[in-house]
Amino acid sequence: MGVMDHIVNFFTITTNTNNKKKSMQTVEIKVKMDCDGCERRVKNSVKYMKGVKTVEVNRKQSKVTVNGYVDPNRVLNRIKSTGKRAEFWPYVPYNVVYYPHAPQAYDKRAPAGMVKNVAQAQLPPNATEEEKFAYLFSDDNPSACSIM
Repeated sequence: MGVMDHIVNFFTITTNTNNKKKSMQTVEIKVKMDCDGCERRVKNSVKYMKGVKTVEVNRKQSKVTVNGYVDPNRVLNRIKSTGKRAEFWPYVPYNVVYYPHAPQAYDKRAPAGMVKNVAQAQLPPNATEEEKFAYLFSDDNPSACSIM
């Protein structure tokens, strides 16, 4: 058991077993695209990355959605390497934010029904139950009754 095991271990090739498998992610990135060529260049830059399953490009919203086992920062850097200015998708749906009329939350270039995801628009984590219920019937936005 001693010598033979030592010889077998000497000739076996070991691989690194500490590799963490990346989880399936959806990465949304805002990229300004003007024409079909820009759209094709951005799509082709991420389509052949390792772990990418699908790539969806919405030129009207300036949005690229990548699904797969990828690192979001690597996807962002790959898109930036095409020469386009890119950033992670900064918008959230209007009805998810507690204070959509907060300063810096409104962006006139945002897609319909979306506002910027800024800290001022979020409810503080130590908010009381009364504040949470008061938001349901907001005077700032009377059509935002989330119960109906």
